[in-house]
Amino acid sequence: MSEHSKQDADDALGVKLPAFRLDGKVALVTGASAGLGAAIAIGMAQAGAQVAIIARTREGLERVAERIRADGGRCTVIACDVTDSAALRDGIAGLPRLDILVNNAGTNFPEPIVEVSDEHLDVMLALNVKSVYVAAQAAVRKMLEDPRRGEAGGVILNMSSQMGHVGSPNRTLYCMTKHAVEGFTKALAVELAPQGIRVNSIAPTFVDTPLVRRVVNTPEKREFIMNRIPMGRLAGLEDIVAAAVYLASGAASMVTGTSLVVDGGWTAQ
Repeated sequence: MSEHSKQDADDALGVKLPAFRLDGKVALVTGASAGLGAAIAIGMAQAGAQVAIIARTREGLERVAERIRADGGRCTVIACDVTDSAALRDGIAGLPRLDILVNNAGTNFPEPIVEVSDEHLDVMLALNVKSVYVAAQAAVRKMLEDPRRGEAGGVILNMSSQMGHVGSPNRTLYCMTKHAVEGFTKALAVELAPQGIRVNSIAPTFVDTPLVRRVVNTPEKREFIMNRIPMGRLAGLEDIVAAAVYLASGAASMVTGTSLVVDGGWTAQ
C-alpha cells in the first residue's frame, strides 16, 4: 500500500458520526403556535435547543411552551404578528442571543390567477416573502453581534415548498412566493458563508397539518395530490422536523445554499 493510500485509509477509519444535536443552541421558530412550526419547535427542544417561539396568538404559543417545558426543555414566548416588521425586529433584537432561525410562518390561498384579489396578493407577499426577509435580516444582525460567532456559526432555515421548485395549477401566487424564498436562500447563503452562517430551505410536499386539511378538502383534490407523490402518502410532521433538526445541527456543517426537498418524489418526475 502506498503512503497516500495508507493515509486515506487511516483518515477514513478515524471518522466519527457527527452529532445530530442542538445542545447549547438558541433557536427561534416563527409561526409556531400550531402545526408544522409547533412541531419543529418541540423537535428542536427535544434535540437540546433552548427555543423561542413567535406567532400572533399567545394562547397557542403557551400550549406549545407548556409541552416543551413538560419535557424538560426551555421555551420563550413572543406574541407578535410577523407582518409587523417593527414588532418582529424588536422581538428578535430582544433575544439574549440567537443561533438558529426557522422562518416557518406562511399561508396559501389556492385559486386561479383570474380570481386572485389584491388582498390575497398583498397578504401572501407580506407573510410568505417580506416577513421571511425581515426575520432573516434581524436574525443576522443578532448573530453577528455575538462574540462567539466565529466559533459557533449560525443557521437560517427558510420553510419553502416543493412548489418553490415546480409549478402547479391554481398556485401561481404561492409558487411565486416560494420561488422567491428559494432565490433568497441561495443569495443569503453565499453572502453569509464567510461569517460562518449557513442558510438553507426545506421544501416539503403536502404535510398532514390543519392548514393542508383545509386546502385539501375534497376527494378530487386529494386524488390530484396522491397521484403525484410516488411514495403514495402525505408527509408527516416528523419528516419535516427531522429535516430541520439535521440542517440546524453540526451534522450539516458543510450544507448551505441548498434546499432539502422532502416531497416523496414529487419533483423527481
